[in-house]
Amino acid sequence: MIDDLTAHIATSNGLADSVSRRALGIVLNSAERQGSPLADVIFRSIPGARALAAQTGHEIGAPTGDVARLIEQTPGGRRRVSLSMISALQDAGLDHKAIGTLLPSIGSWMQSVYGMNDFGHLGDLIGHAGEPSRREGVRAA
Repeated sequence: MIDDLTAHIATSNGLADSVSRRALGIVLNSAERQGSPLADVIFRSIPGARALAAQTGHEIGAPTGDVARLIEQTPGGRRRVSLSMISALQDAGLDHKAIGTLLPSIGSWMQSVYGMNDFGHLGDLIGHAGEPSRREGVRAA
């Protein structure tokens, strides 16, 4: 399954398979570090996804400690993870267009294979529609 998703990302974004696999690993690692439901859904659904996220995190030097992971789930930490994700994707060879279409291509595959809708896009910074809004500075009325 992970190979099918990687191939879909490669085709959708015009990337080599190795680059799409690395990009997927970066996104999964970033989503996990932020505590996003996206990571949990994919990890439960696709064998090998958690291992890819961990391996890629190790390769890019992502923090692994418990305290670091908690900090990365704060609003400031989430921003930092997002910035490091985009930098890592650029280092992997993705341009702005490929970065912008990466999450929608993952979402379209999850919808077509698993019937799961509501996956976010890059503007949601690895969000999932089931996730509560985390907009800072906005209070519910």
